[in-house]
Amino acid sequence: MYRLGITRNFSAQHFLIGGDWGAENQLHSHHYRVEVLIRGAELDEHGYLVDIVEVERVLNEVIAMFRDRTLNELEAFLELNPSLERFAHLFWKLLNETMSMSGKMLTIKLWENETDYATYGYE
Repeated sequence: MYRLGITRNFSAQHFLIGGDWGAENQLHSHHYRVEVLIRGAELDEHGYLVDIVEVERVLNEVIAMFRDRTLNELEAFLELNPSLERFAHLFWKLLNETMSMSGKMLTIKLWENETDYATYGYE
């Protein structure tokens, strides 16, 4: 099984809703790190699992939707708690819908600090 990983960093803000989580209920920032892992059994005729330039382009476009924004104000999170788990799923969905992933498995690992992360996809 071949694997290709790409990592990017960005900052965004949010506040948690629906419970009493102390300071997390107040607007605050996170320095996120997103890790994209693509797995597949076959390489193309050029010896590539996927076109990394295309993956980087799409990933940068998705990150631009969130960079320096307040997640709670975005349509995807309206009236929803912008949890790390939901954010990882949204990244997966946006990348999976935009890129040709036929025969490939996509996993997103989204870190909100040096120690805490959530994943969504195939492991």
